[in-house]
Amino acid sequence: MSLNRNARISGLYAITPDEPDTAELLRKVRLALLGGARVLQYRNKVVAETVRQEQASALRELTHEFDVPLIINDDVMLAQRIAADGVHLGGSDGNLIDARAVLGNGKLIGMSCYNRLALAHEAQSRGADYVAFGSFFVSTVKPDAVVAAPDLLRRAHREISVPLVAIGGITLHNGAQLLELGADALAVISAVFSAKDIQAAARQFANL
Repeated sequence: MSLNRNARISGLYAITPDEPDTAELLRKVRLALLGGARVLQYRNKVVAETVRQEQASALRELTHEFDVPLIINDDVMLAQRIAADGVHLGGSDGNLIDARAVLGNGKLIGMSCYNRLALAHEAQSRGADYVAFGSFFVSTVKPDAVVAAPDLLRRAHREISVPLVAIGGITLHNGAQLLELGADALAVISAVFSAKDIQAAARQFANL
């Protein structure tokens, strides 16, 4: 796949669960992609570095089969090693300008801005390809995450020109609300990957 940084981040932005079994992870992700996930972020906090590289490499092949970008959470060097399509940075995960220097201009770089619009303005000025806000609702993955008010998206939609990703406790019901307020993409883990039918759950989000 030839990545186009000008292509907007939109729709279902699926984030992988902490799955130690690579074959099972690939099975779940394939179902999410079949259901219509438009972006995949690899995040796994429970496996060793060697397994993370194995999983990330396998996911790169799978996502490119579906013409979907693979974003690596937090780890710029892993993104570089496996030739991922980009990286997502949190507040303590490194400098956006340094990440761009490592990955080059052809890669996507996203930035978590939590509940702070000023961080989004700064990230945009430094070349971020998208910014993420949240947690908008209680998250089972990050129950202590910073809380963002949904109305933040309305203001961000007026002031920020790069795509806006909403994250945190998102369901089909509240996800529709966030899209109406200005989100371009919904970042989802549990509501897709913990569903009995992952493909159907992904399709329902894609249909929003």
